[in-house]
Amino acid sequence: MKKLFLPLLALLMLPFAWSCSSSRLANYTLTEQDAADAIRQLLQFGTEGGVRGNAFAKQNIINTVFPEQVAKVLNTANDLGLSKDLDKFTTTLSTAATASVERSVPVFAGAITGMRLSDAMSLVKGGGSSATEYLKSQTSSQLLTALRPVMETALAEYKLNTMWDDLTKPIKNTGLGSRLNLDLSNLMAIAVRDAMFRKMAEKEAEIRNNASARTTPLLQRVFGRSW
Repeated sequence: MKKLFLPLLALLMLPFAWSCSSSRLANYTLTEQDAADAIRQLLQFGTEGGVRGNAFAKQNIINTVFPEQVAKVLNTANDLGLSKDLDKFTTTLSTAATASVERSVPVFAGAITGMRLSDAMSLVKGGGSSATEYLKSQTSSQLLTALRPVMETALAEYKLNTMWDDLTKPIKNTGLGSRLNLDLSNLMAIAVRDAMFRKMAEKEAEIRNNASARTTPLLQRVFGRSW
């Protein structure tokens, strides 16, 4: 009888426990400090996973890294007899860009930690990707500056500078070189920065809209209800 009683008691207590938990959440008052900490935590989670999948896959690396005008020129490289060079370059650039994303995580983490939040409450209530957009507006140019050394290291490691110089010689000879941004480290930094922002926006939306994505008590308190 005792063996049967204990499980029944546990089942009877579940609604009470849920009620207490719900009550605590319902009675919670959002503070500016909690809002700021939650926004930073949300953005940090967005950076931790990095950018995976086909973000910098070989088949779309040109259109991912380069502005439309440069991509157009590279995509017509066959006419310049550079198809083999271009294939080798895109394969190597894909590998370097993917590695650079992982190495850039501390740069983003530092920007998030040091970000001044003038109105964290409005960012919590703003919904969508408002936190990511705020980070973008506050740190975009600084991130680009901080990311360039990471990109330069990757370019040197994978010997991409020499390949890039050889590949762009015919482009420069056509007169387009003076009108196009051919600074590869800068182009890579822009691509990685933008890819990370997209990843953070996706994670932000997930945390705001999906209870199972709120994996910490702070995220549960702050984003577990509408304000």
